[in-house]
Amino acid sequence: MLRIAVPNKGMLSEPAWNILSEAGYRLRSNPRQLVVEDPDNEIELFYLRPLDIAVYVGRGTIDVGITGRDLLLNSGTEAIEHMQLGFGASTFRFAAPNDAPIHELADIDGKRVASSYDKLVSDYLTGHGIHADIIHLDGAVESSVQLGVADLIADVVSTGTTLRNAGLRVFGDPILHSEAILIRSPRLNAEDDRLTVLGRRLQGVLTAQRYVLMDFDIPVEKVSAAVSITPGFESPTVSPLHDKQWAAVRVMVPKAQVNQLMDRLYAVGARAIIVTALQASRM
Repeated sequence: MLRIAVPNKGMLSEPAWNILSEAGYRLRSNPRQLVVEDPDNEIELFYLRPLDIAVYVGRGTIDVGITGRDLLLNSGTEAIEHMQLGFGASTFRFAAPNDAPIHELADIDGKRVASSYDKLVSDYLTGHGIHADIIHLDGAVESSVQLGVADLIADVVSTGTTLRNAGLRVFGDPILHSEAILIRSPRLNAEDDRLTVLGRRLQGVLTAQRYVLMDFDIPVEKVSAAVSITPGFESPTVSPLHDKQWAAVRVMVPKAQVNQLMDRLYAVGARAIIVTALQASRM
């Protein structure tokens, strides 16, 4: 069986569970269940702490896992990033007090930096020739400066509201752009058939989440113009209608562009434009 680790809690947990469920895998039936066997799909699902997943995959007997890129790099294990999953995006950045004379990377030299991601921060600063005292804290680090533990922090930033409320400002370039990823054990061959099937299923769900199926009727002489607007993946399906002057077109289009594409198609003569949601796909 392929052993898969997923976050037991945290911001990555629900999207990870959803993508696995949409891919046809069995999930736990109650929140206390930490191991789920799915013999029909030949997998064993383990619910683990997000911080530990990369360790289990890199050093243990778990074959693959869903975690964040930041957590993988901070783990120091040999687990390998195998596939981007397109959710849980975040930016990892430095932040200093508003009145502190810390405005660029060089200003960090000799300072105390509080972070839950001490290895990630240490590797980044070392790579830029900066020497600093990295102070490891679990959980929120925004109060560390006010409480005298650190001079600045390095943390995940989304809107920046929490930092501003703590009297902190972001500075310098991002340390890392992170997102949810599928990681694999260094002992698992990248071409393993089980991994190929898992990747294909997950990619099918991701594609279905980003695309919709669009059907429309178009005068035959306008088909080329319509296809130039909605080229699809390989090519749209074009079928003749009872009225030989019209054709029916079916094509996959990006969900985020649906209304703009409908407007453009209508302008070139398309009618009866219908959009259908996708549940899964194989591309």
